Amino acid sequence: MSAPPTPDAGPISDSDTGPISNAAATAPTPTPPRAPGIALEPSAERTAKAAARGGGHPVRLRALDGLRLLAALMVAAYHYGGRDGEITQAWGSSPRAQFPTLSSYFAYGCLGVQIFFVISGFVICMSGWGRPLRSFFASRVSRLYPAYWVAIILVTGVFALPWVAYKAVSPSDALVNLTMLQQPLGVDRVLGVCWTLWAELRFYALFALFVVLPGATRHRVVLFCAVWTLGSAFAEASDLPLLDVVLMPEYSSYFIGGMGIYLLHRFGHDALAWGIVGISFLIGQHYAIRELWHPANVDAFSYRSATGIIAVVAFGYVAVTLIALGKLNWADWRWLTVAGALTYPFYLIHEHLGWVVVWVLHQKLGIPSYGTFALTVLVMLGLAWVLYRFIEQRFTPMIKRSLSTARL
Repeated sequence: MSAPPTPDAGPISDSDTGPISNAAATAPTPTPPRAPGIALEPSAERTAKAAARGGGHPVRLRALDGLRLLAALMVAAYHYGGRDGEITQAWGSSPRAQFPTLSSYFAYGCLGVQIFFVISGFVICMSGWGRPLRSFFASRVSRLYPAYWVAIILVTGVFALPWVAYKAVSPSDALVNLTMLQQPLGVDRVLGVCWTLWAELRFYALFALFVVLPGATRHRVVLFCAVWTLGSAFAEASDLPLLDVVLMPEYSSYFIGGMGIYLLHRFGHDALAWGIVGISFLIGQHYAIRELWHPANVDAFSYRSATGIIAVVAFGYVAVTLIALGKLNWADWRWLTVAGALTYPFYLIHEHLGWVVVWVLHQKLGIPSYGTFALTVLVMLGLAWVLYRFIEQRFTPMIKRSLSTARL
């Protein structure tokens, strides 16, 4: 159903994109997060609270919720108007013809995935701090899977309808997709964005093994970031497929950067933490350009300037850093909490179901391109709310409880 995953083909997808909250530098053991967060990381961390630095009053990093939704909307803009492929069939022509001016800007939306990964590094470091391995595992599984399972079923079912032009994967492949391991197993993907979830899973595994299991400390996180950075460089130099799969050098710098930003958030200004953030950005912009930049060409729809790519990646790092340092605590609007809750389910469903909605609105109902674009985003946000309200809120606590109390 989808082309093999490439950095230009997805995003962030869920993905998972996710997470969010404030843990005080002074708090010895921050309260573990509890609500949904994404796309690239689910927003389970959104409700985590901790004393504000130097204050002792609990605060929420609601601005991080808003940033997550912004990253998801960037990805949606890319999928709807910044690339060719299956969306061309939905519009009836290339998105470049539908959005002659904005399509070149929409093409940068795929970098929302890199922003998701930075947020994920921050939030997973926060949520794993002081948490036993079983609790960390239960939290991740219960946040990732309920909405994901429903998204798999929804997309497979819709694509199986006779009037839908897109082809569903085989029943066997759809079942494998429920594990979230379809990419390493070489199985056709139901959700194009699931490649980002595979990256998230590998990050969770590394973080759980080297930080959560022995117990999170500042020293251990710094060492983990340093060793992973060097290991990623070795993996790139050695060109060994196994090292690439485990250490994922093309994405590791974003997760590492997010962890460095969390150290700044928790412990304040620190040369080592700033070094982690700076080096990860320098490496991250290199991979973003390498994977996404193409020479200007009339046939290269995905053309993005190197300067533009650097600017978007830098925006992600700067935004998360400002939030972590409390510079955006004024953005404490309640609606941002809702935005964070919708990010992960929106990220999961927006691409493939969006194709069908665009086709119905634009080709069947004749709604103009910009109206179709806006209505499709609203429909996907509405469906994301349904998934959050009736799936995540109901089943996440149930699964988490079951896994937390299960006997080993």
